[in-house]
Amino acid sequence: MDRKIEKKFWSKRRILMIGAGGLVVMLLAYTLIFADHRATLNVEKDKITISPVTKGTFDVYIAVTAVVMPLKTIRLDAIEGGYVSHKYLEGGSMVKAGDSILKLDNQRLMMDFVNHETEIYRLQNELQNTRLSIRQQKFTMQQVIYDFDAKIAAAQDLYDRNKQLVEEKIVARQEFNKNKFELEGLIKQRDIQLQSQRYQDENATRQISQLEGTLARTQRNLALMKENLNSLIVRAPVSGQLSSIDVEVGSSITAGQNLGQIDDLNGFKLRADIDEHYVSQVFSGLKATFEFDGKTYDMIVTKVYPEVKNGRFQADMNFEAKTPEGIRRGQSSPIRLVLGKSAEAVLLPLGGFFSDTGGNWVYVLDKDGKRAIKRNITLGRKNPLFFEVLEGLKPGDKVITSSYESFGNKDVLAF
Repeated sequence: MDRKIEKKFWSKRRILMIGAGGLVVMLLAYTLIFADHRATLNVEKDKITISPVTKGTFDVYIAVTAVVMPLKTIRLDAIEGGYVSHKYLEGGSMVKAGDSILKLDNQRLMMDFVNHETEIYRLQNELQNTRLSIRQQKFTMQQVIYDFDAKIAAAQDLYDRNKQLVEEKIVARQEFNKNKFELEGLIKQRDIQLQSQRYQDENATRQISQLEGTLARTQRNLALMKENLNSLIVRAPVSGQLSSIDVEVGSSITAGQNLGQIDDLNGFKLRADIDEHYVSQVFSGLKATFEFDGKTYDMIVTKVYPEVKNGRFQADMNFEAKTPEGIRRGQSSPIRLVLGKSAEAVLLPLGGFFSDTGGNWVYVLDKDGKRAIKRNITLGRKNPLFFEVLEGLKPGDKVITSSYESFGNKDVLAF
């Protein structure tokens, strides 16, 4: 007779199934409670740039490109207009002070000079004739006065004798009175002649003064015109290099037109183009450094041109000591322009990340270097090499500083 065998509740199969289900439940619980749910992106580590955060001296400066220029450049401008009849030197020639560069012809100026010269001769002759005429008039007047003095003396003698004779009734009263009237008339005529002579002298003096003034002004004008004629030959005002001469034979030149320039090669300066962002921070007296031929030279800003063109303005810098040997006009070189005092700071190297995050956050590597996690930071000043870190990073941190453009907005990067 068969016996019924009862099945055990805790069979091996049931135990395995319950164990597997419990394990699955535990895994799900762990995932829900402890797993990292942040958005993660896998990246290739060799395609990114990782830079260390350091502590050091933060130098407040900017790097700008400057061009070597002569310390002094003298413009050659035409004093008078004309056309170019001769061109003695070409651009690039070395010149000494006084060397002839150009010759201009101006027929109108020549005619004016000749007319003024003729006018001077006429005024000189008129002045000479006027002085001669006045001298002759003086001689004539002296003769007239002399004649009046002689007549008055004779009339006075006759008057004195007749005065005694009329008292003695030898001479008639009528004859005496006639003699008296003649004497008084001669004296009055002499006074009138003297007044006339004084008037003529004053008039002659005034006339001569006017002629002399007109002659002096005409002579000054002639001297100026002579200088202008001499300026038709354009000469080098200083020694140096004729860096440019922008006219050719036959060219018509107007007064004041620029003809070229001469560079004084006894010294050089540098002129830098600077971004308009720094226009309020750049002023005379700022320090700068210039590297040339393996040496560093100190410079100082001497002049700032505040006019902004195409988002940039210019500044001139002079060497504080000796000018480096071997530099040439037109040579360009980077300049380190100091904008403030150096200070200790936490430093983060520059990189493409800034254009993607605005410096508000970065990816920082964890301790094992297998992941980079997004972290909020605060940056301060910037120079051509580093950002000044104010908050969020410490020395020793490693930061991805290359572009974040391909990362989207992931919280974690896995390598």
